[in-house]
Amino acid sequence: MNKKKIINDPVYGFITIPTELVYDLIDHPYFQRLRYIKQVGMTHLVYPGALHTRFHHALGAMHLMGLAIETLCSKGQEITPEEKEGLIIAILLHDIGHGPFSHALEHTIVEEISHEDISILLMDKLNQEFEGKLDLAISIFRGEYHKKFLHQLVSSQLDMDRMDYLNRDSFFTGVSEGVISSDRIIKMLTVKNDMVVVEEKGIYSIEKFLIARRLMYWQVYLHKTVISAEQLLCKIFCRARELALAGTRFPLTPALSYFLDTEINRAEFMANPAHLEVFAKLDDTDVMAAVKIWEGSSDWVLSTLCNRFINRSLYHTDITSENPDENFVKELTQKAVQKYGISEHEASFFVFTDSIRNNAYNKGDGSIHILKKDGSIIDITLASDNSNLEALSKTVKKHILCYTKDLV
Repeated sequence: MNKKKIINDPVYGFITIPTELVYDLIDHPYFQRLRYIKQVGMTHLVYPGALHTRFHHALGAMHLMGLAIETLCSKGQEITPEEKEGLIIAILLHDIGHGPFSHALEHTIVEEISHEDISILLMDKLNQEFEGKLDLAISIFRGEYHKKFLHQLVSSQLDMDRMDYLNRDSFFTGVSEGVISSDRIIKMLTVKNDMVVVEEKGIYSIEKFLIARRLMYWQVYLHKTVISAEQLLCKIFCRARELALAGTRFPLTPALSYFLDTEINRAEFMANPAHLEVFAKLDDTDVMAAVKIWEGSSDWVLSTLCNRFINRSLYHTDITSENPDENFVKELTQKAVQKYGISEHEASFFVFTDSIRNNAYNKGDGSIHILKKDGSIIDITLASDNSNLEALSKTVKKHILCYTKDLV
């Protein structure tokens, strides 16, 4: 069977599957599951075109990795065929551990565990199935391989993952502020002292990349309506789990029922391989089917939340730099208790606070380094004459207050 296939991608054009092993990994059920997980969670409720999936993103990141390898090799960097395949596999599988609606339900279905943790577990499982052929890819992914610059291409402040999702998410949302010059950035990459660096003439493309990332976070990923929808989905799941733990049974898919009926923490998940196998069967369709079922629940809180979600009657969401006024929150909570005839605890599904964080660049955490003409290496924030970049390296924390619109 010919496994060297070509895929037509709307962002980059034709993408080539480079080896038989990569084809077999893409063909595996773990990877095919990503077709049914939206890349940007509930963002399609704001930007209707944002219906692309983790499957699209993984293939796009793989394509960019191929271009990066080609560029570095053309500049005399030695990357063996085995290392090339390892890099391609590492970036292809970097998001394989995402759950339904990507980040929206992360830490909710399984507490305290990230998609990166689950990705590693699934990669280890695939490695067993493929008789150790993923050893090098996993070593690169974990940052354990002796050529440290290879890991930077997979996970750093300027990796192929970020370059693809900015391009892809801006393409499908139509938010042009996120468009970056990925081709030019990749052409400017080189290696010095076992570290990926950017040639000085690429500095403006990097500035644009960092500013685009910041704008995409506030305009897309942390858009207040997206936050509202994702919070609503989390509240639905939390209420359903409360009822399930109290003995209520719903007609759900076996995979979702498994995680709903039991609270599983990080330690339990990591220790029991059965949890991973069930998780690998979960996708957006399990959750959407459940929400439709729960809309008919006899529990008024769950039924109402699901109805609001299906009909896009979302929370009003205030995003502020300061903590919301406590008295105002209490007043809204009492209004919910009286208006809906529910307890204070139940009112917490209709009025609540939380916080969000955004930082476009973490100085010192896999920093972006500029290679100057004299051979010296300097951090992008020091190399740039754009004073905004120093500000981008600071984490911005904002507070959110969500409440149902009929309370005011």
